Amino acid sequence: MENVYLKRAKELTGELTDHRRTVHGYAETEFDLPKTLAFVEAELKSYGYEPVRMGRAGIACTVGKPGKCILLRADMDALPMAEETGYEFAATNGNCHSCGHDCHVSMLLAAAKMLKEREAELKGTVKFMFQPAEEKLAGAQDMIDAGILENPKVDAAVGLHVAVGWDNSDLGRILYARGPAMYAANAIRIRVEGKSAHGSTPFAGVDAITIAAHIVIALQEILAREIPCTDHSIVTIGKIKGGDTENTIGGHAEMWGAIRTTSYENLNFLLKRVQEISAGVAETYRGKAVAEKVYGIGPLYNDPALSDQIGKYCREMMGEDKVDDIGTRFGTEDFAVIGERIPAVMLNIGAGNIADGCDRTLHHAGMTLKEEVLPLGAAVYAYCAERYLSEAE
Repeated sequence: MENVYLKRAKELTGELTDHRRTVHGYAETEFDLPKTLAFVEAELKSYGYEPVRMGRAGIACTVGKPGKCILLRADMDALPMAEETGYEFAATNGNCHSCGHDCHVSMLLAAAKMLKEREAELKGTVKFMFQPAEEKLAGAQDMIDAGILENPKVDAAVGLHVAVGWDNSDLGRILYARGPAMYAANAIRIRVEGKSAHGSTPFAGVDAITIAAHIVIALQEILAREIPCTDHSIVTIGKIKGGDTENTIGGHAEMWGAIRTTSYENLNFLLKRVQEISAGVAETYRGKAVAEKVYGIGPLYNDPALSDQIGKYCREMMGEDKVDDIGTRFGTEDFAVIGERIPAVMLNIGAGNIADGCDRTLHHAGMTLKEEVLPLGAAVYAYCAERYLSEAE
């Protein structure tokens, strides 16, 4: 017999598609989501909810009765890149939903509708988290600061993200990891100070550009000699600028980069070594350098026990052969800050693989996906929430 939520979600396919395309066309970024927020609030109110604004641009609401509480999260923001999909409903404002957050909004709205229809059967509370600024790695923390995990206190959390352009991201396949699931990512800035001089008298100056070049090379020695190769850490310098003119010794330079790793221990170690090496190399060449963390997020950790539990529910609904443990992925997700505080699990749901023609992955301006994933994702959200509460009672 077909799962009741999957059956109902398929009946809502037209609504799910319309919602996804509406939000897709808005393509608003970071915390600046006026159209998206108004749309989500209006839909939730039409289902009988009383949504509340939370933090700078989040929305929360609940369904059910007192008891255990599970949180379902969807991110809402787009990316600041011009869309190249060719969709007739493509965004025209210079932004695009190339990370699939438009799908997440549509799925969670449908889950909220279905759970409201079956509210009398819920054995606890489901809290919905519509979150801004995931791409800025700031929205989840903002909603935590505003109290999303309290009143009622949240016992567990589930996030869902579409997967596109992977070999194993075929439609409806559920992919997740037990334990470390995604990388920590921290942006770093290194400022180098030297002394300007005319190009004809380099001995009168201190070349900050040369110092910056030596720092870039030296930083790679951390990975080659100080971090085990099994620890999956990356230090990248992606941007350098410095100097004033082509015929003078540059008296200043600035570098921007990123650190990625799967543990807080390695993250803290790498930040410390970047600072030490930058300062030491600069001193060797008579200059100064200061390295600092600008922003970032820790590694995403899927609670193993909750992962097993949610994985079991997904297998019940989707079938044993449709659920896989994929291990740690290279990306970053600000759902990590929720997982630091309570048991949480991030699921990926296949929305088109390479063989399907979905060969452009997330964050590509031309990324396309199969909209048939929308009812599947909505059903996963809703069924996992109801099953969790039924077993937690």
